[in-house]
Amino acid sequence: MVPLVLSAHVRAFFSCMSLPKSQVPMWALLPFRFHPTFFTSMQNTLPCITGFAPFPLSSCCIHTAPSIQLLTDQSDLAALPTQFPANKVVLKNMIYNELEDWVESMGHKKTRAMMLWRWLYGRDKWVESADEIIGIKKDFKQLLQDTGDFGALALQNIYVAKDGTRKILFGVEEGSTIETVVIPCDRGRTTVCVSSQVGCAMNCQFCYTGRMGLKKNLSTAQIVEQLVVASRLFSTELGPITNVVFMGMGEPLHNVENVIRAANIMVDLHGLHLSPNKVTISTSGLVPQLRRFCRETACSLAVSLNATTDEVRNWIMPVNRKYNLHTLMSALKEEISCKKDFKVFFEYVLLSGINDSLEDAIRLTKLVDGVPCKINLLTFNPHKGASFVPSSKEQMLAFRNTLIDAGLLVFMRESRGDDQMAACGQLGEPVVPEAPRLRVPARFHSALAV
Repeated sequence: MVPLVLSAHVRAFFSCMSLPKSQVPMWALLPFRFHPTFFTSMQNTLPCITGFAPFPLSSCCIHTAPSIQLLTDQSDLAALPTQFPANKVVLKNMIYNELEDWVESMGHKKTRAMMLWRWLYGRDKWVESADEIIGIKKDFKQLLQDTGDFGALALQNIYVAKDGTRKILFGVEEGSTIETVVIPCDRGRTTVCVSSQVGCAMNCQFCYTGRMGLKKNLSTAQIVEQLVVASRLFSTELGPITNVVFMGMGEPLHNVENVIRAANIMVDLHGLHLSPNKVTISTSGLVPQLRRFCRETACSLAVSLNATTDEVRNWIMPVNRKYNLHTLMSALKEEISCKKDFKVFFEYVLLSGINDSLEDAIRLTKLVDGVPCKINLLTFNPHKGASFVPSSKEQMLAFRNTLIDAGLLVFMRESRGDDQMAACGQLGEPVVPEAPRLRVPARFHSALAV
């Protein structure tokens, strides 16, 4: 008999196994905290693709980062949850209609669910306990105190980069950690980059997180909580959070069930109330999950492309061995054909001598032909043990100009927070053993750093 407390990761497990909802047992849909031993027992049954890297939890270690300047006072950190209450309902694991059902099942009017929802997610509220909620009946407050878990993460540290980027280190169950990045902008925009997994199974060769292997999926609550805590900590100083990108640790569509649920909370009119086109979910190219995403949410989509040939993409992004460029682009064209005014963001990390030639640029223009899109060109952010070399500014400009001449909309994105390992591709800490390095095609040996 499987206990009810398995919740979010049970849903994620059945999602990974591509079961339709009708075949997922009802106990897997209940919004209770998952049991910490679930992934220990299930990890070897999770599907993986050749070159992917799910690793046993027993092989993972915790990285203790050096103590550096904190943005907030220690008293602020002390006010945040440091442990995870057992046998309580994790409130942020529920979308609104589930919260209504739970409130009613506890003997209270459904209307109290909306009041609670607004206190959880309303601007300048973001409550951390029932004690902070004003104007509710004593019996309902007592219910929340006794059975409701308002937190999902334990804040451990905040790192501040020279450019003002903040990296937040959170603790999750079993001693694991995740990282969330807050990126302020002079134009009044503040972006939060959230993680969706502890580690990542995709094993992209240029990504620091990919070297960790996959340790676990994050629950709906753990994803949403990253945005809630970032709003609570920084909205006064930086202004309201305007954008969310699912580009932190993990492959979001490998945790598609919880990612879609979290995104729905973020765009809910009475919740965090972000515009759907300001919430962007990124993927390395998991085609079945991409199709589901396009059909179930109005949020923006970013595809991490990074190569124009299957030879290169098979090497630097092993997902391509299952869903190659033709399969990926065909699915994209099909799914967005019925979407109005929808543009795909293509992310392209430029690696010197690997994927940054003018021939690559020309191939890219042909590859995205027929897909309404914007292209973001990213510099490679070095990290410990990396053998890739960033493309020169001159080569990046030449690559960009070739795309612009073909009529494409192109942006060159500056690295943010790289001095605190907060930039794209720098999050996390590899474990021992690391994810496998894949064989380098012979003609690219000379392009790699010694």
